[in-house]
Amino acid sequence: ALNWYGGWHHGRKDEASGFCYCNDIVLAILRLQEKFQRVLYVDIDVHHGDGVEDAFYHSPRVMTVSLHKYCGPGFFPGTGDLDSVGSGKGRYHCINVPLSDGIRDEQYEKIFKRVLSEVKLSFDPHVVVMQCGADMLSGDPVGSFCLTPEGAGKCVSFVLHWDIPTLLLGGGGYHFSNTARFWTHCTALAVREVLSYEIPDHDHFAHYGPDYELYFTAANRPNDNPQKKIDNVLQTISQYLSNLQSPAETQR
Repeated sequence: ALNWYGGWHHGRKDEASGFCYCNDIVLAILRLQEKFQRVLYVDIDVHHGDGVEDAFYHSPRVMTVSLHKYCGPGFFPGTGDLDSVGSGKGRYHCINVPLSDGIRDEQYEKIFKRVLSEVKLSFDPHVVVMQCGADMLSGDPVGSFCLTPEGAGKCVSFVLHWDIPTLLLGGGGYHFSNTARFWTHCTALAVREVLSYEIPDHDHFAHYGPDYELYFTAANRPNDNPQKKIDNVLQTISQYLSNLQSPAETQR
């Protein structure tokens, strides 16, 4: 299922936050729990999915995985440190992948596939909710990553190929034409259609210049994610996941 107007991951039960007045993701997961025992939430917005994480911080039935920019309180919402792993029965059911400016497609895809492969093996989800915030794309005025629709789309495709029920949601995205490009690409992946590179003529055609194509090249900016740092993050996440009980034990 697709809802590009959804993905309001900062909203709280008692307050609005980060342009999010109602957390549709939490409501969707609560509804899905009526049918599915284990729900996996995946968030690729450049901002940490704090509202969703907080809602299920103590739950062993929901695992939240967020890949985001993290530099402490200097970047909203200032949460999502590697050490934030859940609490009580939900301990190790919150996985955060803190990243820095300038990360590019190839490195991001490797991180995503490594983490999500281990999550799938450890948690064995019955359904996936994926927030596809487009502010992690290159050129976004709020974000500072260097991803392209094709690169980020490979992460979406990786989850879709698990062939389990999946809900794709929107989220942030402040370069509007690039956001439309990405969500169009994700829609095509979900329905298994191949689209033309050329943007068709329509009322907002001028916003897609100068190339007027579905895909674009990422900006050339420094990558502040040295591989040694990333390896340490991945090793720590692997250790966290190794502490999980088997899904059968959690279900008891």
